[in-house]
Amino acid sequence: MEYTQLGRTGLKVSRLVLGTMNFGPQTDENDSHAIMDSALGAGVNFFDTANVYGWGENKGRTEEIVGSWFAKGGGRREKTVLATKVYGNMAAEGDAWPNADRLSALNIRRAADASLKRLGTDYIDLYQFHHIDRNTPWDEIWQAVDVLVQQGKILYAGSSNFAGWNIAQANEAAARRGSLGLTSEQCLYNLAERRAEMEVIPAAQAYGLGVIPWSPLHGGLLGGALRKEREGGGARSTSGRSADALKSAAQREQIQAYEDLCDKHDLAPGDVGLAWLLTRPGVTGPIVGPRTQAQLDSALNAVELKLSEEFLSALDEVFPGPGPSPEAFAW
Repeated sequence: MEYTQLGRTGLKVSRLVLGTMNFGPQTDENDSHAIMDSALGAGVNFFDTANVYGWGENKGRTEEIVGSWFAKGGGRREKTVLATKVYGNMAAEGDAWPNADRLSALNIRRAADASLKRLGTDYIDLYQFHHIDRNTPWDEIWQAVDVLVQQGKILYAGSSNFAGWNIAQANEAAARRGSLGLTSEQCLYNLAERRAEMEVIPAAQAYGLGVIPWSPLHGGLLGGALRKEREGGGARSTSGRSADALKSAAQREQIQAYEDLCDKHDLAPGDVGLAWLLTRPGVTGPIVGPRTQAQLDSALNAVELKLSEEFLSALDEVFPGPGPSPEAFAW
């Protein structure tokens, strides 16, 4: 496994991030534990979760599964760089009581304590804002974060799904307070969805944030979706982001060109999608969210895969991307 520093921090993390969103809803506790053991054994030390994972009436369940894995001991917690998130509404189903979501100082304090309890740990390495809160001033947010840092409950703060100007606004506000500010941005970024290159990634690089792409295979679209469709497999291709893309004749043609290119070089499309992200400036590592051990094993191949400049150029021809702003939309 390769390691890199998370943005401008001294924290060393693996170049693959284990996403846990499927733990609970798709993968039972025992299998989830086995996947985490296998990931740690392969050198993956960066695990990502969120307080809302488990979803619906089971919100918080994923954090509990990670916590029960930590409770097995064996250095599991000490070896893991743990990232979780705050923003989503954690009120019980049908209970629309206020202050159970977003980024008020009150919710940040309550949510952090609740996550720590579910995770069975006394600190969170990376506490991420799951979405921008347009109604809470940054001075309030950073006040709450600074208190958590001083209490030793969190070490670093990060963002997820922020616009470029949100990153700038957040870190300028932190600088005025003498705070470290955001150290990472978790964004939607992959070969088929490159709009983050316009402003989000340049902003992250300018402020020293590590970029953590989520949905690196665009909901399975880049994992050989057309081949699986022909073979009668690939359940993910029948719903969500992948299915929406495949309804478009132009995008089907683009994905076919991608799969043909991978076939020409005898490479698995999913491996290529992950390996491409590892070549991108500013990227710390993509989040892989395996439901099974086999999916984790496949993702681990990407770290060993080195793409030639010729192949990277061919990928740019299939998925050109918008380019940086303002050139993307102006002369």
